[in-house]
Amino acid sequence: MDVALTQTTITEYQHEMETGNLSAKQLTMHYFKQIADFNDQINAVLEINPEAIHIAEALDAEREQKGARGPLHGIPILVKDNIETGDKTHTTAGSLALENNYAKEDASIVQKLRAAGAIILGKTNLTEWANFMTIGMPNGYSSLGGQVLNPYGPGEFDTGGSSAGSGAGMAAGFAAGALGTETSGSILSPASSNSIVGIKPTVGLLSRSGIIPISNSQDTAGPMTCTVEDAAIMLNVLAGVDDNDSVTLISPDNGSIDYTASLRKNGLNHVQIGVPRAYMEGLDEEETAIINAALADMKKLGATIIDQVQLPTNVNNMNVMLHEFKNGINAYLTNVSSNVPVHALQDVIQFNKNHKKEALTYGQTILEQADRTSGNLVEAEYINARLNDIKQSQAEGIDQAMNEHQLDALIFVNNYGASIAAKAGYPSITVPAGSTSAGKPVGVTFTGQAFTEAKLIEMAYAYEQATQHRKAPKLI
Repeated sequence: MDVALTQTTITEYQHEMETGNLSAKQLTMHYFKQIADFNDQINAVLEINPEAIHIAEALDAEREQKGARGPLHGIPILVKDNIETGDKTHTTAGSLALENNYAKEDASIVQKLRAAGAIILGKTNLTEWANFMTIGMPNGYSSLGGQVLNPYGPGEFDTGGSSAGSGAGMAAGFAAGALGTETSGSILSPASSNSIVGIKPTVGLLSRSGIIPISNSQDTAGPMTCTVEDAAIMLNVLAGVDDNDSVTLISPDNGSIDYTASLRKNGLNHVQIGVPRAYMEGLDEEETAIINAALADMKKLGATIIDQVQLPTNVNNMNVMLHEFKNGINAYLTNVSSNVPVHALQDVIQFNKNHKKEALTYGQTILEQADRTSGNLVEAEYINARLNDIKQSQAEGIDQAMNEHQLDALIFVNNYGASIAAKAGYPSITVPAGSTSAGKPVGVTFTGQAFTEAKLIEMAYAYEQATQHRKAPKLI
């Protein structure tokens, strides 16, 4: 087992296991060794699944007796710690208040992973309460888990948030794939910051059941991997209807699309891509050069670039999230075990006050602001904000721009366009685009209209394969 194995793709792992050169047990033990050797440098993993090696052994025996269930059979996956796992690992959202929270069952998407033969390796650290706790908290910090660091520059480069542990852990070779969640940028930000691939799907493509909520309008989970191909393989398993989550019923294909069919190296040929330059303000000279080089590469690969596409830029507000958070978190906490000391948002706030030294390093201004809403979603302020978000982000935003210019995608840097896509509920995929001279990773993000993941994967794969910008961090 060596660094080369750590950078191997899921398809290559399957080939090695099918030919008898590798077992799921060996692969699981390899990743455990990676975590043992390097997690103290970046603090990405909160907890290891103590049953992982036994599960791997069982899956090896099953492969020998019956054959593999599919591409994820025996593949170790890390799970962000706001997604429920009904095993011997906790589900905490990084909060000391949920330190002893054991979920009664797996989240729907975790059930899908297990059914596909994936091994849940452990839980990853995150920005506490998925970065919906306070203003000024660093990306990747939680009172329970401490600070996640970026493996490309521990303590120097931002790790991105809130799926920081999933991003840093993937970059450091701690698993073959990881689950993150996004409400507004929480997959795209750590993926681009850690030079990996992240897919933020359309809201409704994946079930949200068993995920600690922020916003009913915007929440989704998604795969975080080292390659577009691996992300597509994971998305095939994760997508689909869940009877316990009505939003999954809006998907026109109900999880029937094979996203690996979009892995075409000519996927940028004859496509039209729009560039909303207003969303690139704040980039430095090097980052601007990197995105311009990415656009030039796409043009060489057959894309038509439409520059200076106009999009609304005043969509970055938390009004809807503040109201929906109290409603969602109160419902969620009602169902946690009686061993957990909090069963409503007010309880969380009081718990933090009672443990101020440990729990309130950066305060809890957002929690307190959310608690001042009714939690019943009846305020005119909330309803009008929700309707305005839909109007601005969809009809007068992404839909208008894409229809006007007949675009196949919009291009952003890192997570700079996350807010408008999040409010629309629309999909994005980010891919490594290179690094600055100091080694800071930069990502290019493709965004489209609802349920256009297959097209976005096609374009992202073509760009990735032609440029091959991802390089492993030096720590591994």
